[in-house]
Amino acid sequence: MTTDTHPAASSDIARLERRLKREVAARHEAEAIAERGLRDLFQRQQEIALLESIAVAANEAKCVNDAMVRALEAVCRYMHWPLGHLWLIGERRQERCFESTKIWFDIVARDPGCPIQHLRAVTEASEFALGTGLPGQVVASAAPVWIDVAGTTKAILLRLDEIVRAGFASLFAFPVMIGSEVVAVLEFFSVERQQPNESLLRLMAQIGTQLGRVIERRRAQDQLVHDALHDPLTQLGNRKLFLDRLQRLLLRAMDGPDNDFAVLFVDLDRFKSINDGLGHQSGDQLIIGAARRLWDCLREADTIARDPALADERLVARLGGDEFVILLDSIGSAERAVMVAERIMATLAEPFEVAGQRVFVTASVGIALSATGYADVEDILRDADIAMYQAKKSGRARWVIFDRAMQLTALRRLQMEADLRDALAQSQLVLYYQPIVSLHADRISGFEALLRWQHPVRGLVPPNEFIPVAEEIGLIGQIGAWVLAQACRQLREWQHRFDMRLDMSVNVSAVQFNGDELAATVRQVLRDTGIAPSTLKLELTESAVMADAEHALVVLAHLKALGVRISLDDFGTGYSSLSYLRRLPIDTLKIDRSFVSQLDRLDDKRQIVDVVLMLAHALGLDVVAEGVETDAEQRLLRDMGSDFVQGYFYYKPLTSDAAALALAAQGDLLAVAGAHAIG
Repeated sequence: MTTDTHPAASSDIARLERRLKREVAARHEAEAIAERGLRDLFQRQQEIALLESIAVAANEAKCVNDAMVRALEAVCRYMHWPLGHLWLIGERRQERCFESTKIWFDIVARDPGCPIQHLRAVTEASEFALGTGLPGQVVASAAPVWIDVAGTTKAILLRLDEIVRAGFASLFAFPVMIGSEVVAVLEFFSVERQQPNESLLRLMAQIGTQLGRVIERRRAQDQLVHDALHDPLTQLGNRKLFLDRLQRLLLRAMDGPDNDFAVLFVDLDRFKSINDGLGHQSGDQLIIGAARRLWDCLREADTIARDPALADERLVARLGGDEFVILLDSIGSAERAVMVAERIMATLAEPFEVAGQRVFVTASVGIALSATGYADVEDILRDADIAMYQAKKSGRARWVIFDRAMQLTALRRLQMEADLRDALAQSQLVLYYQPIVSLHADRISGFEALLRWQHPVRGLVPPNEFIPVAEEIGLIGQIGAWVLAQACRQLREWQHRFDMRLDMSVNVSAVQFNGDELAATVRQVLRDTGIAPSTLKLELTESAVMADAEHALVVLAHLKALGVRISLDDFGTGYSSLSYLRRLPIDTLKIDRSFVSQLDRLDDKRQIVDVVLMLAHALGLDVVAEGVETDAEQRLLRDMGSDFVQGYFYYKPLTSDAAALALAAQGDLLAVAGAHAIG
């Protein structure tokens, strides 16, 4: 029996079949979506794990190279790439270039003769311009680059032959970035043809940025270290770096005489006058120029440094101001150090162009030799400094090699500095007074105040020993003010006791004269003591005045406005110009004792004194002849017309009590004459 299917039933079945197909398709699509989602999630988790591992490795790494090694390993294992390599971007001859490194990750240990080892050797020896080769393309594009070995040429892939022999099918490289700057390139080699997808490109870009932060952090650390070890003005090494390198050589020198070295301490002569005259900015330009010349001078000497640890800037350092130190390695003999010192002096003696002007400086150089025998680097530097100071003291623009006698002198000087700082407070400074005698009246007309130091151990110290020290350590202003006040108080007392016409001569040091406080100090002393300004005579050496005659005119004008008188001491020794002599507002010339000694026996001295007397009187100046010791000298000066004399023939420098007795011994006639004069 045949059963006929109702049309309506067939339609329902077809509809159900279609629904079933749709549901199956939807289920399959959902399963596919879920599978893709799981794969993407797993992939993302793997990527995150890779990024985290690289971040941890970067943070734990001791240096950039260590971080790069860990990154190469992580990427190679993640991508199943058997070989990875690092290129760094450096600078050579002020141009950016590749620095091929020996940093690799190789999954499989290789025999020395295998093709991959040969590829590594060729790569490490390769030099690429920033736009050529695989690394060069990455730098040029600042983006990842993929190369199919089968589809390229040697013009694009310079190491193509070695890569093919090593069995690699594709290469991939990506940049390490700091902002928009490519600072390194990581390249990878694959035995399969693997073209990167968008996910891989994004991942490698993230890794490149992450590694860039490592290099950026290292750069910041390196900059901090550099700043701590280098002079900011010249970029030469500083004292700390120099002593570190010096310590290395000192330890090495202890092994034998073949390792002898030398330290040169270089100080520019006349730097302060240039710095003060042209300004600190010009002074800085001069320091930079001197540093550059020292650098170039040392680079020309190919035997100066043989120790690789002492390359480039480590040879020469700036300690500060105008002081430089130089380290000469393996000198062999003292003559080598002297040759370098003379070369340096000649180089620095050439004119500098500063602020549109040609300026000239010289250099004083102190040399300390390791052969002297040292155990401490500070001692070497100290002795080189002592030798440099001796060179300056000996006339500047010369070199001096340190010896032990200098150290003893330096120690005595240090002790003097320390003692001098306490001398005023402990009332060790005293004044002596040498009478100045009028040849017209045969009477004491005044005194010259002479400073002495009554040292508790050394006894009476003359000023030529301690005044230069006081000038250098900044005490001369304080001491000079004390001398001026003490001398004027003493003058006031003697004027009231003996003669109101008495005057007092007080020496002013060159440093005090060039300072800013002299006129103010004189004004205050005149106000405090109440003496007539015309009875105070300030004595200035000819050399101090003529060192800067224009400046001297300004200072002297301020002093003359106070009403004091000015005496030019040691006349004849400073080579003063007659034109300036006429312009200087001075009242007295003091003929130096070197011209007065044996005046009666030497015609040339007599002629010089005669000319000075005529010149002074023509200019309306009075004259004091110093150092008169014999009756013959005294009589000759009287006949020649000298106004005043002082010297041992009349009086040696006297204490205040002895000077008062000398005034009293002149009798009542002097006091009466003085009373009539003021009445």
